[in-house]
Amino acid sequence: METQSGKNGTDLILQMEDITMTFPGVKALSGMSIDLRRGEVHAICGENGAGKSTLMKLITGVYQPDSGTIRLNGEIITVKDPNHAYAKGIAIIFQETSLFPDLTILENIFMGHELMRPLLGFLAPVLDYRAMRAKAAGIFERLGMEIDLEVRVSALGVATKQMVEIAKALSFDSRILILDEPTAALTSKEVDTLFETIGKLKAHGVSMLYISHRLDEIFLIADRVTVIRDGEHVSSEDVAKVTKEQLVSWMVGRTLNNLYPKSDVAIGEVIFEGRGIRQEGILDGIDLTLRKGEILGISGLAGAGRTELALALCGLTRLDSGEILIDGKRVRIRDYRDAMANGMVYISEDRQKYGLVVPMSVQENITFSLLMRISSALGIIDAKKDREIGRKYIDDLSIKAPGGESLVNNLSGGNQQKVSVAKALATEPRILILDEPTRGVDVGAKSEIHRIISDLARAGKGIIMISSDLPEILGMSDRVLVIKGGQKKGELSRSELSQEKILQMAL
Repeated sequence: METQSGKNGTDLILQMEDITMTFPGVKALSGMSIDLRRGEVHAICGENGAGKSTLMKLITGVYQPDSGTIRLNGEIITVKDPNHAYAKGIAIIFQETSLFPDLTILENIFMGHELMRPLLGFLAPVLDYRAMRAKAAGIFERLGMEIDLEVRVSALGVATKQMVEIAKALSFDSRILILDEPTAALTSKEVDTLFETIGKLKAHGVSMLYISHRLDEIFLIADRVTVIRDGEHVSSEDVAKVTKEQLVSWMVGRTLNNLYPKSDVAIGEVIFEGRGIRQEGILDGIDLTLRKGEILGISGLAGAGRTELALALCGLTRLDSGEILIDGKRVRIRDYRDAMANGMVYISEDRQKYGLVVPMSVQENITFSLLMRISSALGIIDAKKDREIGRKYIDDLSIKAPGGESLVNNLSGGNQQKVSVAKALATEPRILILDEPTRGVDVGAKSEIHRIISDLARAGKGIIMISSDLPEILGMSDRVLVIKGGQKKGELSRSELSQEKILQMAL
């Protein structure tokens, strides 16, 4: 069958026309249409909950639309399930990894489409490990990585898991590749390598749908961009014809003037101090202080020890040596319960593993850490107070959910992140340790979270903020501590801050 022709004679490889999709209590997509040309990178933008991930799950057969048509090379198709999508040459990399933690990297890459070789005579074929290792090694070489294929996924960090997801998608030799926030957990070097790979795939005719909240990436690699808002198509345009400000306006339905609403706050006395924080082979005697009303940024490359420092400070991992002081008094933080008792909370970068119980409701997640506080002496939860607290933080953080009873698992990634933040704020802490607080969050929600962080600092909270986003570090921090190889490389006051100085220390 002849392919239909798009603008300027470019072949349309994929078309979605008048797609509608509803979930209980919410219309995720309404009359949505989008197309993809052969050998192009088509970016899709929108706030969290706009319908981007739902659209991708329809393309890959995770969901079936209520109405509308999907055409592949001009032919109407029904994508029955993800395996059917793979068979049609469509592969996706979701925002949250979907790997098997107890299997090796090699086993994860070829799970469900293992390479086989015939055995002698009439015997059944067996797994061809040599061929799979060779193909996997070639994929990682294209990604600019050297990796031990026999390592179990459970031993990998977030960034490496994401690269395994990318390798898994490429192992299908797909002609359509969907990337849902693929750079959210990658280092700048890994991002550069990914973009180089995208360029090579594009040159070989591979078509890509690219979802990202990092608008700078869209202007670097995309040919066209489509904006979705509240499940509806807003605009599609060549990237060369739009500005970042126009994209943001389309996404949020208004002009967003201040992404980093940092308030001038009178910094108070030291409320938290870490002295000689050390873990063998991980952290090497780090000293830090945090003052009332201060936002202390923690910067450094992936693997520098930023998350490890956060885990050590709040008792989630044990120190080999060092001490922690709150209000000038030494405290013993044996576990996270001790940290919370001393007014500390930690928000993890991996919200699904450490931050949330996704099969539970939004309200239950928000108040999970408060059950003793809102229960009677007999252990009976005050249902009214439970609902009031849940509703307060749903409203304050603009969490997009039909109600507090909605399951967290049904929310978009960015709204899940907001629930994670709400859960921490509901404990009314004095000291917050935020690990990548806006990872996977759209520009509108990012501005809201930054406003909340700024308001907390104005209220006298002490905030430690770990971020890989240098503009975020520069825009929100009163002071920045830079880490490399588990060592403190220096500190910069707000007046000294610059991207160049941070990178010089980090590198």
